[in-house]
Amino acid sequence: MKSPLRDNSSNLIFHVGALIAVTAWGASFISTKVLLNNGLTAVEIYLLRFILAYLFTLIICPKPLFSNSLRDEVMFMLCGVCGGSVYFIAENIAVTYTLVSNVSLIVTLSPLITTILVAVLYKSEKISRGVVIGSLIALLGVACVIFNSSMNLQVNPLGDMLALLAAVCWAIYSVILRPLSGIYSTWFVSRKTFFYGVVTALPFLFLDSSHLAFSTLMRPEVAGNLLFLGLFASLIAYLLWGSAIKHLGAVKSGNYLYFSPIVTLILSAWLLGEHISLFGYTGCALILGGVIACEKLGKRKGLSPDSNPR
Repeated sequence: MKSPLRDNSSNLIFHVGALIAVTAWGASFISTKVLLNNGLTAVEIYLLRFILAYLFTLIICPKPLFSNSLRDEVMFMLCGVCGGSVYFIAENIAVTYTLVSNVSLIVTLSPLITTILVAVLYKSEKISRGVVIGSLIALLGVACVIFNSSMNLQVNPLGDMLALLAAVCWAIYSVILRPLSGIYSTWFVSRKTFFYGVVTALPFLFLDSSHLAFSTLMRPEVAGNLLFLGLFASLIAYLLWGSAIKHLGAVKSGNYLYFSPIVTLILSAWLLGEHISLFGYTGCALILGGVIACEKLGKRKGLSPDSNPR
């Protein structure tokens, strides 16, 4: 018979792991901004990050190479588009137009959007009053965040719209992933997503007239941030998050994601010197409050979608 003390100690490890993963995803926005400031394009950052992650997941999970059917393979391709190329490229471009804290906050809407999509697509699921209230509160928060950026002449609300597009893309990815996650392992799903994410991003690279110089990659801050994004935020964090989901469950683990925009907000103000107005802080509170209200007041069986792992 297992000791309760031992169970609590082992669970604590997974709680810490989930918190480390979310902190990495919150910090990843800062790394992206630093790389953009060093001349890398949004597409280049995404490709280098996902190529690194794919190579290491290929080492960890080399087999099987293909899924069980052509239909599943097509579904994985859609995962690569919605959960990979379009999602990250939209997100990376967004931080060139608006504050990284804005992007992090708006992307936090993805679990809420996923919940709504699941309710619409699966007729057996009902949207409760709590979900509606939480959605309205969070959307009001998005409006405040966008208004915060529109008052700053150095940023553009276009970035906030791209961040919202990224949130919608991840919601679609979560819905597509729902039937696949019950058949394939987490590492296999991640590897396929990385692969198709890289393949479907290549056309964006060809449309870019600029070319990355090898000397740029040798800069310590560039190499360091790329390694952080590829190996820590896209590999180790996935492993920690997968373990947390397995041992704590999706709901308990998902609650840690609410810390991600707060991490970004603090780091962007500290490291990048970004100014956040009262509207920005109000939007932060409303978005987090709306998402938490949706989670706490609108729980229904089957209406707890997997949240966004950056």
